[in-house]
Amino acid sequence: MRLPRRKFLLQLTAGALAAPALSRTAWAQAYPTRPITIIVPFAAGGPVDTLARIVSARMRDILGQPIIIENVTGAAGSIAVGRVARAAPDGYTLSLGIWSTHVVNGIVYDLNYDLLNDFVPVALLTDNAQIYVARKTMPADDLRGLIAWLKENPGKALEGTAGVGSPQHIFGLLLQKETGTQFGFVHYRGGAPAMEDLIAGRIDFIISDQVTALPQVRAGTIKAYAVSSKTRLPGAPDVPTVDEAGLPTLHTSVWDAMWAPKGTPAAAIAKLNAAIVETLSDTALQKRLEQIGQYVVPREKQTPEALAELQKAEFAKWRPIITAAGVKAK
Repeated sequence: MRLPRRKFLLQLTAGALAAPALSRTAWAQAYPTRPITIIVPFAAGGPVDTLARIVSARMRDILGQPIIIENVTGAAGSIAVGRVARAAPDGYTLSLGIWSTHVVNGIVYDLNYDLLNDFVPVALLTDNAQIYVARKTMPADDLRGLIAWLKENPGKALEGTAGVGSPQHIFGLLLQKETGTQFGFVHYRGGAPAMEDLIAGRIDFIISDQVTALPQVRAGTIKAYAVSSKTRLPGAPDVPTVDEAGLPTLHTSVWDAMWAPKGTPAAAIAKLNAAIVETLSDTALQKRLEQIGQYVVPREKQTPEALAELQKAEFAKWRPIITAAGVKAK
């Protein structure tokens, strides 16, 4: 039976309008259908790369597709992040970054992308608190004592950092702001050479990452004063927190998280987030991450919304501190 022309055209139009919706549904159900690439902004073998490989191995089993780790170094991670900003927003290219690549770089570099608006948050993964350590001959016995010593010797002390704009440098600026102290910075090419000079007594203190500092603390070659987290660390249960030292304004963290390019379908973000949440719930995996100083954040903080809120809050916190100090990438 032949349909009247008007009815035929209406049905044809309805079918055409429904096709994209059906296509999106089919895409969401099928994703992912090919390998996913996670771009890591640091060299292979480092803590961020190790984190990416541990997490991606479990995600691969959940998602049923290979996950390729691509290390793109240079410009404090800004080159790697830029690659993701320019990638197709299809869920197959992701950025695994940290506090410095997705907050600090947006303040100290003139980037050709916007860290808050050109990416879609996927999930917050881990938290890495710092530890205040000093040379073994430092006369102070605790964090308050260190601050008192810095005030008694304005401009004479030296803090070691992993370079301009590094966590040690930026967290040192926060220490100066919150305590009214003055000290100099010695910028090294990484945390390891800075620690070597601390052990040798050539510099006075470092606000260090756990992986670099804790072996030396246990060996007795340096002093440990406090950790920048709200709770004591399993790997350093004898070291008090900054709260216990009476300095809660010194909370800092180099957190790790995952993003996708702006425009990535919500269905892809949901599947990726679910895979990450399931991955991070594995107790054995959590223990492996703790060995490299990475602590899985609570479940309620693993949502895209929680990551978006954290990133915005961190920009608001650090921008005035970094800008006031005149820190700019060279």
